[in-house]
Amino acid sequence: MSRAFIFGAGEIVPLRAVPKPDDFVIAADGGMRYLDSLGIKPDLIIGDFDSSSEPNSGKIIKLPVEKDDTDSVFAVRYCLEHDFEEIHIYGGTGGRLDHTIANIQILSYIAEHQARGYLYSPEMVMTVIQGDLTIEPSGIFSVFSLSGTSHGVSITGGFYEMHDGEISSSFPMGVSNHSVGKPVSVTAGDGTLLVMWADHGKASEKFTEY
Repeated sequence: MSRAFIFGAGEIVPLRAVPKPDDFVIAADGGMRYLDSLGIKPDLIIGDFDSSSEPNSGKIIKLPVEKDDTDSVFAVRYCLEHDFEEIHIYGGTGGRLDHTIANIQILSYIAEHQARGYLYSPEMVMTVIQGDLTIEPSGIFSVFSLSGTSHGVSITGGFYEMHDGEISSSFPMGVSNHSVGKPVSVTAGDGTLLVMWADHGKASEKFTEY
């Protein structure tokens, strides 16, 4: 499966999924500082450079400061246009809450284009599904509807299970479930679900194999 990694200017969090040599790595504007701290060289740098200095080397796509898309959205569009099936977003949380919400919406945009996106915060991993997902959370996980009422929702492997049920975007029915030591499966019969789960992985400071 082809994978891309986008590093933004948000908070630095533990790397659960680590870029491999054949993965594609994008620095979105201030994400260069994130990558520099890890010793990882990006394949592409995208941004308007309002939060960092424009680099003087490497492949660069410079964006205007005034634009409809954020740097992260442009980076995601680039990944989808180049047929990446998984898009991992680091540095997309923390700081301004509106930016975090925007990046959650980006996960929905990725799902609508038949790809899988992951957004990482210090304690949680987030993804949006239109179909099935199996995870192995290390504690709490939550399921929310992003599309009004999602029908045909099934949750198995957690303390609270659901079979062919409904989850509404106006009521947090799926918050604060927890694992019971086995894989958790989440299915959306129709609709769009945000799934987020605890993952207490540890960050690595350097990745010399990259």
